[in-house]
Amino acid sequence: MNLKNQKELAADILKVGVSRVWIDPARLEEVSMAIRREDITRLIHDGFIKKKPEKGISHGRAKKLHKKRKLGRRRGYGRRAGRKTARLPKKRRWIQKIRPLRKHLKKLRARRMITPATYRMLYRKAKGNSFRSVAHLDTFCEDQELYRR
Repeated sequence: MNLKNQKELAADILKVGVSRVWIDPARLEEVSMAIRREDITRLIHDGFIKKKPEKGISHGRAKKLHKKRKLGRRRGYGRRAGRKTARLPKKRRWIQKIRPLRKHLKKLRARRMITPATYRMLYRKAKGNSFRSVAHLDTFCEDQELYRR
């Protein structure tokens, strides 16, 4: 029994694709007799032809992966595309380095562990990218004996 025409008419009336049209298997004879749009509309009204629900895309696997990535998994070298600066821009890395250095220098000056002149010299060195970190700055100050006694 070919119900192609009926399915197409029903799809048009229901405003869905042909694959989303469901026809009651017990009423195939009745549906095959329907030729006009009015007949199909009546069958839809009676519940012999229905619209199948839309299929969604499961987000379960994506959620699982997201959870793992939050834990730090799946972030190895093989997963990374682009340069180091693509993942964390140079400017952001610079900001993350310079702010703690400047904060530490201000703290040293406030505690009078260094003179204002030394502060200025170290500030300029920090701006010139001489120090990798706060620990490196402290090591430099100890080696050069810049801390006041």
